[in-house]
Amino acid sequence: MLHSSIVGGSTAKRVMACPGSVNLCAKMPPKPSSVHADRGTLLHDAIAMLLDGKVESVIGMEYNGIILTQELYDEKIAVALEKLDEIDPDKTMEYAVESRVGFGSLMPGVFGSADLLGRIGKRAIVLDWKFGDGVVVDAVENAQGMFYAAAAMRTAETQWVFDGADEIEIIIVQPPMMRRWVTTPERVAKFERDLVLAVKASQRPAAEFNAGDHCRWCAAKPVCPKMTGEVDRFVKTSLQTIDATQIGHYLQQADQIEDFIKSVREMAFTMLENDVKVPGYKLVAKRGTRQWASEEDAIKFLGDKAFESKLISVAQAEKLVGKKNFPQELAVSVSSGNTLATEDDPRPAILNIGKQLTNALSKL
Repeated sequence: MLHSSIVGGSTAKRVMACPGSVNLCAKMPPKPSSVHADRGTLLHDAIAMLLDGKVESVIGMEYNGIILTQELYDEKIAVALEKLDEIDPDKTMEYAVESRVGFGSLMPGVFGSADLLGRIGKRAIVLDWKFGDGVVVDAVENAQGMFYAAAAMRTAETQWVFDGADEIEIIIVQPPMMRRWVTTPERVAKFERDLVLAVKASQRPAAEFNAGDHCRWCAAKPVCPKMTGEVDRFVKTSLQTIDATQIGHYLQQADQIEDFIKSVREMAFTMLENDVKVPGYKLVAKRGTRQWASEEDAIKFLGDKAFESKLISVAQAEKLVGKKNFPQELAVSVSSGNTLATEDDPRPAILNIGKQLTNALSKL
């Protein structure tokens, strides 16, 4: 699922709404992959291989440790293939999967990968698989679908899908649902013109920033001047002067603000983990939980009382024998990980000894 760093199918809506985000996002460090993203990649690869006829079965396929089980296949891929049968019940559709499409000389370096491009009669089809469960994706005026349609029309290998087509259908298959929207080549052409203007605007030094629902997946939220300005104004507003209408407005923006704050915390944590200083903050060990320093010594001390179905915890043992009778050397405190804290927190800052040692050795 390759895409351009300037604008791609998944970022077209954001770039058109907020041209200033392009250069800002380019300065951000790459986001690490997640279990959800890896699962999506696995499912996209699997269904593409099935439709391409490269394999007969995808059960057991693996990507970054995620395995395609029978249960996952039945829940996602089997349902997606059923939806494809609804679209093409007579099996007459010609199609191509995972097609790299771009805008050529119109917008050099702008490209993306279309999940499925097909043709039935006079209708061209642009289909996008969405295997995530969280956010419902609508097909109506779908910027990603129109991006792929416009780019495919300018790509020699995929132009056949649109030649002579009277209408273009954007389809989102998001198991268990399917959403469809029929539009025209003229609407896609208008989208292309608007996209070209947005990309040109993004290259200007004073490119415009705009906040909205397109901010949800933007990597630059933590440093976006529009977002930080809105948060500053929100914090400074006197609660005593806010009326019910304003409260309702702020509640509507709550997800956006909470998402922004979460992104800031994640960015700060990543920077500190990589020894980039964030003024006023540091990484400290989370609260320690006591564990047995030696299970063998604990069993000797507690005898038959040491076990339930497994060795009882330090806290349970202390309660069992009494705090005064409990030898403190039997337990050690082990942190469950790192967490952010302000500079005046009494806990000491952690030392990234392993990372520092690795960096030092790499210079030898």
